[in-house]
Amino acid sequence: MNMAKGDHYEVKDMSLAAQGKNNLELAELNMGALMEVKKRFKKEKPLKGVRIGMALHVTKETGILVRTLLAGGADVYITGCNPLSTQDDVAAALAKEGVKVWGYKGENNEDYYRYIKYVIEAKPHITIDDGCDLVSEIHKNHPKLIKGIICGCEETTTGIIRLQAMAKAKALKYPMIAVNDNKTKHLVDNFYGTGQSSIDGILRATNLLYAGKTFVVCGYGSCGKGLADRARGLGANVVVTEVDNFCALQAHYDGFRVMKLADAVKIGDIFCTVTGNKHVIRVEHMKKMKNGAILSNSGHFDIELELSRLNKVADSKRRVRPFMDEYVLKGKKIFVLGEGRLVNLSAAEGHPSEVMSTSFCGQALACEYGVKNKGKMPVGVVQLPGEIDDTIAGLQLKAMGIEIDEMTAEQKRYMDTWEEGT
Repeated sequence: MNMAKGDHYEVKDMSLAAQGKNNLELAELNMGALMEVKKRFKKEKPLKGVRIGMALHVTKETGILVRTLLAGGADVYITGCNPLSTQDDVAAALAKEGVKVWGYKGENNEDYYRYIKYVIEAKPHITIDDGCDLVSEIHKNHPKLIKGIICGCEETTTGIIRLQAMAKAKALKYPMIAVNDNKTKHLVDNFYGTGQSSIDGILRATNLLYAGKTFVVCGYGSCGKGLADRARGLGANVVVTEVDNFCALQAHYDGFRVMKLADAVKIGDIFCTVTGNKHVIRVEHMKKMKNGAILSNSGHFDIELELSRLNKVADSKRRVRPFMDEYVLKGKKIFVLGEGRLVNLSAAEGHPSEVMSTSFCGQALACEYGVKNKGKMPVGVVQLPGEIDDTIAGLQLKAMGIEIDEMTAEQKRYMDTWEEGT
């Protein structure tokens, strides 16, 4: 592939920059909370002299985060965190602005890790990751850089799972701030964002009617809850599969049918995995599915569907729509969307800008927190203080023009005492 290359970028086509600029403007319009952070950062420069290396989805929303960090004085280097999630017009627009950016939609494995290496070669003081590939590469192949790293920030559930595994194995060597675990992130990004954008991706890939279909959601964490809720809103009959007792119980009380995946595969029309685990839907399940069943994934990696084996045992495979592959398995057709990668980003545009505003407030404020607490944070997975999460919620309320009450002095005193009772 002939790429557009420069000293500070490698993108698909620089002629797309004008459209990318328009999309960045539209994103800014709907990211009022992050704009408040950017305004303060521009004035205070809390990240002056800090090199930030990023492996995030290169979308219009991420572009606004990049601008926010630059406004705070940081030197920013960015590449993608998924081969199908980069928006080429946005990458071109950022490159034209002078941002150090590498990425294109449809990256092969070689380019994906070459671009991550470019970010690593900048010797970042802070890493921002979505899925933990950047952090993993640094630990495995560039350990000498670790002593110069202040902290990292992780965006997604899959990344946190990997980080916790690293910490358990005593392999994690610098503090990682779990931005994903902010309450605002779980609520707005995971629940509302993943719910809506995954539905959007499946619709764009297939143009199918949801009403009356049996929609199987594998995993009932924050993302699965949002997806199940939105599928039901479109008239689907939702089935949930789970391995966690509490999550399964909640799904049942929320009004969804809960069953083993081995039973769900016999009745499902559309399947979507949101577990953060590996080989959730396997070939053994696919063989029991209806003719015409649709498989998708909204977890970070493409391994939730056992495609490696499917590609070996399928009778045939062909692309029938841009993000829809038909597999024939023992004479029966099943369809896989977005090559099994994040369907909301491979077949659609990811979360709406308003959603990512709160998530990226978390990233920007986590970077500031890391700089302020350099050398004070423990090595491991670190939570942001609750007051920062509360600040993010307040910024979003302000952006939406919503005012809330305040406690009176008497009420504040009451909340701080224990003597007053019946």
